[in-house]
Amino acid sequence: MKARTRDMVVSLLAARYSGSVETRYLNASIRELGDHFQTKRDGENGVDASIEKRTPKLLQFTFQELKSATLNFRPGNILGEGGFGYVFNGWIEPNSTAPAKPGTGVTVAVKSLKPDALQGHREWVVKVDFLGQLHHKHLVKLIGYCIEDDQRLLVYEFMARGSLENHLFRRALPLPWSNRMKIVLGAAKGVAFLHGGPKPVIYRDFKTSNVLLDVEYNAKLSDFSLAKAGPQGDKTHVYTRVVGTYGYAAPEYVMTDAFFLGPSPMGNNGDDQRLGLSRGS
Repeated sequence: MKARTRDMVVSLLAARYSGSVETRYLNASIRELGDHFQTKRDGENGVDASIEKRTPKLLQFTFQELKSATLNFRPGNILGEGGFGYVFNGWIEPNSTAPAKPGTGVTVAVKSLKPDALQGHREWVVKVDFLGQLHHKHLVKLIGYCIEDDQRLLVYEFMARGSLENHLFRRALPLPWSNRMKIVLGAAKGVAFLHGGPKPVIYRDFKTSNVLLDVEYNAKLSDFSLAKAGPQGDKTHVYTRVVGTYGYAAPEYVMTDAFFLGPSPMGNNGDDQRLGLSRGS
């Protein structure tokens, strides 16, 4: 039993490949999600009314507030970076958009998007609207957003222990197996939530760098830039171009361009295969 458990965990954790996300399909995925969640768009300028109406719990920040919260986007506050831009550490007052002094209030992660990270205002609005409607304890929570002139920023809950990737491949004490199993279970519950809703969502970039950990090693999925609308009604699969990070795509997805929710000819869907979970597990 221990060997089987270890094999299941290793299927998720062991592989590490280089390569970049094929971001040229990003905007098509975002537009599709907008149709999937019936996002309404009210024009190119200003804050889209659908965000405020459909996701009233999201906080709307000004650029100056986030500038102050991150200490003027200080380089020492950078948590990570990628093709999208940078993620900064910041502090805000509880249940407020007001910046707080460092080490006080609520710690947040502020994701600043490069102007060329998205094609335009509409795609960005759809992404915010989509993320604002996803609520689960194993998904990183979107707290708010900022849209001001050409600035596009997202404010997320802060995940104190960073990514799973950092824990697996750094030269430090290895994660205890109890923590590894807790992380695998949490990540699986996050994927199950996305697949099991009335409007299924396929994650498509399930990898260790996108699994973030809180202070108690609870796993939460992050980065939904490649998420795709799942099958509707009595359909069990969707066909799509192969995207994601090289080395993390399920073999049947690469071979057939198909994602399956529920029983498939090969027994797994694309997201589940990355967990190493078979139908009998």
